[in-house]
Amino acid sequence: MGIKRGTTLAAVAVAVVLTATACNGEDTAGKADAAKPAGAASSAPAADPYAAQAGAGAGSGAKPAGALAVSATDRLGPVLTDSAGSTLYRFDKDTAQPPASHCDGDCAKAWPPVPAGDATAAAGMDPALLGEVVRADGGKQLTVAGWPAYRYAKDTKAGDLNGQGVGGTWFALAPDGKKAAKAAVPAAAAPGQATGALTVAKDATLGEHVVDGNGMTVYRFKPDTAWPMVSRCTGDCLAKWPAVPPAQRGDGITGKNYLVLDRPDGAKQQTVNCWPVYTFTGDKKPGEVNGQGVGGTWYAVAPDGKLLGAS
Repeated sequence: MGIKRGTTLAAVAVAVVLTATACNGEDTAGKADAAKPAGAASSAPAADPYAAQAGAGAGSGAKPAGALAVSATDRLGPVLTDSAGSTLYRFDKDTAQPPASHCDGDCAKAWPPVPAGDATAAAGMDPALLGEVVRADGGKQLTVAGWPAYRYAKDTKAGDLNGQGVGGTWFALAPDGKKAAKAAVPAAAAPGQATGALTVAKDATLGEHVVDGNGMTVYRFKPDTAWPMVSRCTGDCLAKWPAVPPAQRGDGITGKNYLVLDRPDGAKQQTVNCWPVYTFTGDKKPGEVNGQGVGGTWYAVAPDGKLLGAS
C-alpha cells in the first residue's frame, strides 16, 4: 500500500515541545531538534479517484495528508493533523476492525476522506498504526489504528477543531487512533505530604537521588532530550520503564524547570529540569536501584535532574 513508515528510531520517539522560553536551561547534553513535518508529499497514484483533486484548497480533504504531525491543544491534548495543520477526525459509525467507512455522498462532502497515498507517520507515532481502506467509490482512504480519517469542510485554517463532537459522532483523532481527549491531571499532594511527590533519598553508592511518592527510584533515559522536551521511550520500553505521572515537587528537588510533558499518546509525564523521568519495573521495593546503568542508557536522577553515574 502507499503508506510510508515515518520513524526509524530504535525506541520510537515521543516528542512534544513546550514554549520556547522553558527547558533551555543549564543541562543541555543530548539536545536534539524536534521532528518536523516534511510537508505535503507528491500526489496519490493516478488510479486513485482522489488523486485528481490533490491540489484542492484548504477546505477540501482530497489533498494528500503528507507528513502527519501531532498538535498539542489546550482543549483536547495531542491531536493528529496533516502536514498543513488540518485536524483529522474519526466517525463513530465507521468500524476499525475491519476498517470500513460509512460516510458517503453528502456526508463525504462535509467530511472529506483523507487519501492514503503518501501519508507518513508523525514523530513519536507508531508507523504500523497507519493503513488504508478501499471506499465504495474505489478511492483509498487513510486509516489510523483501523479508523478511517477525515477532514472537516468547516475547518478553514490550521488548528481549527470545529468538527469536534459534531452530532455526537465526530471526534478529533489522537495519535494512537483513539478519540482525542485531554488526560486528567492528578491532584497535587498537600504541602508536606509525601504521597505523589518526588523527593530525594540517599544511596550508599549513588548518593542523593530522586524517588517517587512510594520511595521507588526515578530514572532518566539517555536518548531523551530536555530542549525540546522529548521522550524516546514508548511501547515495550514504556511497559518496562513507566513514565512518572505529574507529581508535586518535594523537598530537595532543585531543578529550575519542573514541568509536565504532554505525550502524544495523551498521557502526561513529570520532568525534572525538563528531563522526562521514569520508574523501573525491575525495582520491587523502595531503595532498589536495579535500573542503574541498564543498557548503558538508564541512570538514576540527581536532585537537579542530571544523570548519576553516567560517563
